[in-house]
Amino acid sequence: MAAANEKLPQLKSAVDGLTEMSENEKSGFINLVSRYLSGEAQHIEWSKIQTPTDEIVVPYDKMANVSEDASETKYLLDKLVVLKLNGGLGTTMGCTGPKSVIEVRDGLTFLDLIVIQIENLNNKYGCKVPLVLMNSFNTHDDTQKIVEKYTKSNVDIHTFNQSKYPRVVADEFVPWPSKGKTDKDGWYPPGHGDVFPSLMNSGKLDAFLSQGKEYVFIANSDNLGAIVDLKILKHLIQNKNEYCMEVTPKTLADVKGGTLISYEGKVQLLEIAQVPDEHVNEFKSIEKFKIFNTNNLWVNLKAIKKLVEADALKMEIIPNPKEVDGVKVLQLETAAGAAIRFFDNAIGVNVPRSRFLPVKATSDLLLVQSDLYTLVDGFVTRNKARTNPTNPAIELGPEFKKVASFLSRFKSIPSIVELDSLKVSGDVWFGSGVVLKGKVSVKANSGTKLEIPDNAVLENKDINGPEDL
Repeated sequence: MAAANEKLPQLKSAVDGLTEMSENEKSGFINLVSRYLSGEAQHIEWSKIQTPTDEIVVPYDKMANVSEDASETKYLLDKLVVLKLNGGLGTTMGCTGPKSVIEVRDGLTFLDLIVIQIENLNNKYGCKVPLVLMNSFNTHDDTQKIVEKYTKSNVDIHTFNQSKYPRVVADEFVPWPSKGKTDKDGWYPPGHGDVFPSLMNSGKLDAFLSQGKEYVFIANSDNLGAIVDLKILKHLIQNKNEYCMEVTPKTLADVKGGTLISYEGKVQLLEIAQVPDEHVNEFKSIEKFKIFNTNNLWVNLKAIKKLVEADALKMEIIPNPKEVDGVKVLQLETAAGAAIRFFDNAIGVNVPRSRFLPVKATSDLLLVQSDLYTLVDGFVTRNKARTNPTNPAIELGPEFKKVASFLSRFKSIPSIVELDSLKVSGDVWFGSGVVLKGKVSVKANSGTKLEIPDNAVLENKDINGPEDL
């Protein structure tokens, strides 16, 4: 590794000259790069992988219920901090600013729903559960403005920034900002594994500990199913589990998701990137690896403090090579779920699918804006009228990719309670009051506009032109 020995000092002296970085960021970044260069990646021996038992991945139904007594609920809530990962932009859905300000339903954004949920808990039980948003430098300024609208709500909102690391120019192995790339594109946020050191460095972690808080519930801000669950919190406090990852049974849509395994006596996350090529198909099978990580995580605050101070959180590094403005750059990232193996008494909990409802694309927006869901007290709840436990498979063409185009192409969101699958391609426009059932495919031929009339009922239909309606 002679090359690595030469690369690091050169990178280090360049980083020392970057005034935009704090000392914590500089040391964190150099640490990450030196781990990467030393090639210390844990090698997974496939034959040692074991399926976790019910002691390690606890079935949700086996967890004790919380009593009806409001005082127990208040006791639990007083120990809790809710943290949402808010570093992502809405760009893939054609929106500017943080993704969490996209309107999900009834004119309310992801952030509105989160605040309403926590405010309801605080009002009902007379507690003070704080909401913490981890922003990136991409979302920080906008988020600061947006949270002002909640100053009158009964929720204390805290924000902090995750680290800002320089992208590395691949062929020379120097920080891009040192080469004159001074705009935002020279930098990157290093993945949500950074939540632990950043929470600590922000001073928030110590502040919460001094208020008697014990656990933080971390989730993606776009997962509408990630609501506070006291049954899980009660279990963790009773059993002194320092870390808990919510997992849920895989469907064919989730074959790439990370899974929990038992390995050399510890529970750990296995991601597709760590799987040797010859085992990838086995990893994707639903038979052997039945569960996947929802990225809803519950973590003990004291344990985070102890591990960050000891610099013990050495999660698998995810190299993310990109080409930006014609320059090949490398960004090194880590994931919060991979930290599970460093915590004592860590467990998974196998939760119902309803706790995993991410909105990654407009096809997901169609689901949550439709009659398949209702909105009660900021919670998105599935319509009991649907008997099929899985959601319809929805595939919308590129014409629907951006939220604005998606909204303009549906005069109103169709009824999909009895839909199995929908595939739409081409220049298609939906009238109001449309009902979709069974398997429906709508395809407008190139250069033609296809309008689905108001109140049309389409059941098990392939539509390729107006004549099929």
